[in-house]
Amino acid sequence: MIQIEEFEGGGIRHAFFGRRGGVGGGIYHSLNCGLGSGDDPLAVRANRARAMAALDLPAEALVTCHQHHSAEVAVIHADSLPAEPLKVDALVTTSPNLALGILTADCAPILFADSRDRIVGAAHAGWRGALGGVIEATVDAMIEQGARADNIVAAIGPAIGPDSYEVGPEFPAAFLEQEAGNAAFFRAGPRDGHFLFDLPGYIATRLTRLGLGDVMRLDCDTCRDDVNFFSYRRSCHRQEPDYGRMLSTIALEP
Repeated sequence: MIQIEEFEGGGIRHAFFGRRGGVGGGIYHSLNCGLGSGDDPLAVRANRARAMAALDLPAEALVTCHQHHSAEVAVIHADSLPAEPLKVDALVTTSPNLALGILTADCAPILFADSRDRIVGAAHAGWRGALGGVIEATVDAMIEQGARADNIVAAIGPAIGPDSYEVGPEFPAAFLEQEAGNAAFFRAGPRDGHFLFDLPGYIATRLTRLGLGDVMRLDCDTCRDDVNFFSYRRSCHRQEPDYGRMLSTIALEP
């Protein structure tokens, strides 16, 4: 697992987990934490429990959501947890020992922490969610719970890198319509008329504009590193039937 020094020592437990250290086999080797995958549910639950154990938390502390590339955020509390995963792409809590979990395989996981006001958040940011405002919506939800923007630290976890994210000729239009300056996140791709898109760079810029206390970005390319990370795009290139999902999680200590 990968941890961020800036989150340590502030009553925060967190981790960006890769694909290693689990019990899954085949294309799911080994720490697949996605219950929505085609993997054996028993193996997935065992992997999720292993991830929680690495943070000294019980398996039932983990809460994930039904991600659907939206800008929707849910504020959850330990005394009123939903019976089924909420259909949102970000979670926020003020409850200790509640591990907010995001599942990814090329999209960017973002963990947020205001250790002073004891509020944490986690967001799933693919290109649709990032463009649609999931980043800002998560910060807004934290502020509504009492956080201050300049106290929030945000970290962008392992995601597809700009050298791997080739997109078609129609893709940049929505970004350029939003802001002409977004052209900076595109460059010519290896195929004529195609582009390479810097998703983590785009996310980092949107985070920085919010006036947060700090914004960090891990330099990992999930698509190119099959030893350490799952990747939806890599699985598609290999014509594999499915792909594993990595867990990123954050929790407040008591």
